[in-house]
Amino acid sequence: MKRLKKPVVLLVISLLLILVGSFSASQFNSSTGDVDVSRIYFDTPRGELSGLLYKPDGVDQQPKPTIVATHGYLNSGEMQDAQAIEMSKRGYVVLALDQYDHGHSTGTMEKPVPFFSFWPHAIYDAVQYMYDQDYVLKDESGNGMIAVTGHSMGGFSSTHAVMLDEVDFKESGIRKIYSSLTMGSDYQWVKTLGFSDEEINNSYGPRFSGKLAGQYDEFFFDAAAAGGGASVVKKNYVGTEEGQGFLGNPENPTAGEVYEVNGGKRVIYQPNETHPWNHFSKTSTEYAIDFYDMAFADYSNLVTVGEDGQTWMFKEWFSFVALIGFFMMFIPLITLLSKVPFLNNIYTKKPEALPAPKTNGGKLAGLLLVVFGGLYPALFFSALYSADLYGMRLLKQISMIFIVLSAIVLIYSLVKKSERSIKSCSVIMLGLSVIQYIYLKFQSKLIATTEFFGAPTVNPIVFWAINVAIVTLMIMVCYHFVSKKPEGATIKSYGVAASIKTIIASLLTAVVAVVIGYAVLYLVDALFKTDFRLWTFAVKTFEGQHVFALLKYAPLFLIYYFIVGLSVNMNTASTKYDGIKGYVVSIFHFIGGLVLYLGYHYGLLFMTGTAGYPGESLSSIIVIGLVPALLIAAIFNRYFYKKTGNIYVAAFLNTLLMTMITLANTTLYTIF
Repeated sequence: MKRLKKPVVLLVISLLLILVGSFSASQFNSSTGDVDVSRIYFDTPRGELSGLLYKPDGVDQQPKPTIVATHGYLNSGEMQDAQAIEMSKRGYVVLALDQYDHGHSTGTMEKPVPFFSFWPHAIYDAVQYMYDQDYVLKDESGNGMIAVTGHSMGGFSSTHAVMLDEVDFKESGIRKIYSSLTMGSDYQWVKTLGFSDEEINNSYGPRFSGKLAGQYDEFFFDAAAAGGGASVVKKNYVGTEEGQGFLGNPENPTAGEVYEVNGGKRVIYQPNETHPWNHFSKTSTEYAIDFYDMAFADYSNLVTVGEDGQTWMFKEWFSFVALIGFFMMFIPLITLLSKVPFLNNIYTKKPEALPAPKTNGGKLAGLLLVVFGGLYPALFFSALYSADLYGMRLLKQISMIFIVLSAIVLIYSLVKKSERSIKSCSVIMLGLSVIQYIYLKFQSKLIATTEFFGAPTVNPIVFWAINVAIVTLMIMVCYHFVSKKPEGATIKSYGVAASIKTIIASLLTAVVAVVIGYAVLYLVDALFKTDFRLWTFAVKTFEGQHVFALLKYAPLFLIYYFIVGLSVNMNTASTKYDGIKGYVVSIFHFIGGLVLYLGYHYGLLFMTGTAGYPGESLSSIIVIGLVPALLIAAIFNRYFYKKTGNIYVAAFLNTLLMTMITLANTTLYTIF
């Protein structure tokens, strides 16, 4: 019983964090019960849309102005929490929408689909649905009192929705959209549909229209920089031809100033923010509140106008408390599951710690390998994720050099009848070098979005992860044969040796733990309509298509988590890394280089106005999301290795958790 007491206490603490965090988050999400929050689904001509509907008390008796808010390429409707909370507590109905093929929404457009298929009609299809609801306000002429807003791709969807609404107005005489506010988007992708700046600007008509254009936005607001392939620079959107055209071409336009154009009012806000920062910003949220106060000033009898103070961030912080409890829960949960018959086979004999290197050369070699292992994933992230020409060319050239060197060493060892370890090392290195070269050569095919692998942002991450795994394995092989094996290390020293029963038990334990973890999440979703998150990193509910995608992607990510985890075990196998040092090395191995990448990239952006990698817009944002996921993976990897004596529980758990978290938070095209 004493052995069970500690994990039971930790499990209770974890569940309390989840309960307290989720309940408190729900109180701010629903404005202490004054707003009903529910998830809705509705059919459209292009599939099924879903979203979180925020209905203030009394709207069924008195219709209210309504806001349809949506997200960008990498996210889901929950990323609109700030607007949803702040405006619903002020009396607005808000629909935080999942666009097609995101979150809980599914598109039925032809598959495989073009990159921009999910956004052109998403918001306008939602507007059509919302307009028909009795709780949505219309004026005496039948015009809808609906504002549309979105971030990034959601901004494009908002802009195109206004254009579609204006086309319908010419036939029906009714405008369903009263106002629009875009965040983090210019006209770049709307123009791919064949429209000019003039056509887009004229479509706004007499509506209240605004744009939030972060000065450090990684993608938009500087056509020249984007056209030159170096978009991550400081920007001044009101000073561009496009920005001035939106404002009606005034002399010396100013950010934050309201201009009258075609009977409506238009404004551009320019916070000192990056693209993802808009989501987690009191400044951007204040601009949004001010904009709606202006747009709906005539309806101050129905909604609150001019109220200061924001509370959305408290929902985010309490969701973060629940997020901590969620991940903490897996430590006692797996410990308790291991008491179950058969699952107790996850334990193996703990490898004996190896002696610390005695020579300066051995110490230096170990240090260099740890540093290189941590830095390599970041040094070539842009090449592997974005297919940078020069980076990929360098990687291919290095792999060819390794092929030649490995072949020379192998031939020499055979001729000279060298030690078996040299032959083994050269054979393995030759095989891995060939595999890496072939893998690099077919990058474009391997990262392509297909009917089988339908997550376009996940595919390049998989490509990067497997390449990191291959290179890490090459380093491990050399390190083992050159340094570790002479010290007495064997494969058992790194936690690889295990019976089939242990491997199966480890897989089952991880599966059961993840199922239980997500069962807790679904219970929280049912009770409180919240999930576990902080900013862009979120553990959220999913649909059936995400489970099928998990089965496809998990085996590939397992390669990464297994080999990188194994590398950490190899580099911490000596007594020198007992305790906290082992965790530090594990964390550095997983995210050290990526953190330095972000520091260099964004540090230069804010200091000089040009990012460290000015051509890396999407990839840099992907790294932001990778860091917390891999930080948790690093801790799990070290803890469960020390607990079980092998790599398997951590590798399976990290694979299942992080793959599902990734898939549920981004685009996933479903083939019908």
